[in-house]
Amino acid sequence: MSDFLFATLDAGGNLPPALGIGRELLRQGHRVRFLGHARQATAVEATGAEFIPYRHAAPLDLAVPAAAHRQFAAMLSAFSDAGIGRDLVAEARREPPDVVVIDCLLLGAIEAAATAGLRHVVLVHSFFAFFDGPFRHGPMGAALSLKGLPPRRVMQQAERVLVCADPVLDPAGSWDRVSWESAPDKVVWSGAVVDDVVAAGAGTPSAEQLVGVPPPSAAPSSGVSAAGTLSPGPSAAGPPRVLVSLSSTAFPGQQEVLQKILDAASGLPVELIVTTGPAVDPASLSVPGNASVHRYVDHNRIMPDCRAVICHGGHATSMRALAHGLPVMVLPMHPLMDQHMVGKAISNAGAGVLLKRTSSPDQIGAALAALLASESHLKAAVYIGNRLRRGAGARAGARILADLAG
Repeated sequence: MSDFLFATLDAGGNLPPALGIGRELLRQGHRVRFLGHARQATAVEATGAEFIPYRHAAPLDLAVPAAAHRQFAAMLSAFSDAGIGRDLVAEARREPPDVVVIDCLLLGAIEAAATAGLRHVVLVHSFFAFFDGPFRHGPMGAALSLKGLPPRRVMQQAERVLVCADPVLDPAGSWDRVSWESAPDKVVWSGAVVDDVVAAGAGTPSAEQLVGVPPPSAAPSSGVSAAGTLSPGPSAAGPPRVLVSLSSTAFPGQQEVLQKILDAASGLPVELIVTTGPAVDPASLSVPGNASVHRYVDHNRIMPDCRAVICHGGHATSMRALAHGLPVMVLPMHPLMDQHMVGKAISNAGAGVLLKRTSSPDQIGAALAALLASESHLKAAVYIGNRLRRGAGARAGARILADLAG
């Protein structure tokens, strides 16, 4: 059996694909270690993997609201952090792994691994078209280049670039990549890592899936909770349930957009379940009678009982919704991230709609009503969901890594 060392960072939706692949490697009998920020320990250890906290990484807390320029600076510092690279090389020398797997955002760590001669794979947790396109050409790529870490050059040093995205939705899935580097097989797609998803409507949810979900006989009411326990919800014949999640990362204007979504739903025959994460205090929102607001609800447990998802276009949340066969409304929260590209891909595939974050409650409400009434959007989401689940991205990613390790 082989030994794999993952290096990640506490940036929200970047972690689930690595965890899914790591879990599958463990199931196959391999050893899996994760280097990460201390707050990631619980999620990593829940998979059975070993967790080693960074010792020299700069502080990072993207859940704390900050002005756009300060958030950009924090991200740039994390992406180029020499301390993370130092810890990665030290751990690899302490107990040499067969392969190091590094989050694509950690350009400083990728450079350190290459300099140290470590066999390494870059794990891309969203569309490759974004990271080799807008990310590389935009302000973040320019800033990283000024630090001596141009994204394309740094990633080209890896033995593989493992893209945990659906190659049909990813605009780069059909690119001719020979011009990107000399080895055309270096960039490989595992597919979206959603192996733990049970299709929406595939059968009666299990007792485990229904933890925190109200019984079918309960009457609707509104409410606010800290985490995990939903206020009583609708019956099976009641209004459609819609999940709202605008990321665990704090974005400017996040609270305002959540409030507009709540206001939009107040006049619709729906039940809205809003998760705010640590970035927004649920008590700061005005909640209509057909909605409930929570810090945290396990999306995998609630999505089987939903009819649609409203999100920011984060790749992890969006693909999980589609894997459940749910149409998606995307309101991108940050212009420099992958969110608009993800939303556009979903819209172009007919599985959802893309709105601006500046949309009014009336516009959001009209779009949501149309989405819920649309049979074509539902069919497209179910079709894509079937493809994502059949692709078994975690197993495919684990196979790619295991083959590389030999």
